[in-house]
Amino acid sequence: QVQLVESGGGWVQPGGSLRLSCVASGRTFSSYVMGWFRQRPGKEREFVGDIRWSGGNTYYADSVKGRFTISIDYAKNTVYLQMNSLKPEDTAVYSCAARLDRYVDYSYWGQGTQVTVSS
Repeated sequence: QVQLVESGGGWVQPGGSLRLSCVASGRTFSSYVMGWFRQRPGKEREFVGDIRWSGGNTYYADSVKGRFTISIDYAKNTVYLQMNSLKPEDTAVYSCAARLDRYVDYSYWGQGTQVTVSS
């Protein structure tokens, strides 16, 4: 049974940084793509970025490109979302998700973690 557990959310001032973690368990993820999504207040869920478990290729939404970085610690089966230069509009619930690399839709989701950027 796949489990994705996020942590690391919290409050940060504009311009600050946070690192979110997503611990993945339940299977081998070598054929998976791990994604990060967010849902801002009153908005639809949106794609933030993703990383291929094998090879580590990443892709980012334009809104976060150059500020956010996704990486994997293979020893810990953990996917990270490093967020720098945070803005108030980055305030959202952030979730990690997993899909097989041959599929488009994500099959597994974490519970989400709140990130609040304000002064």
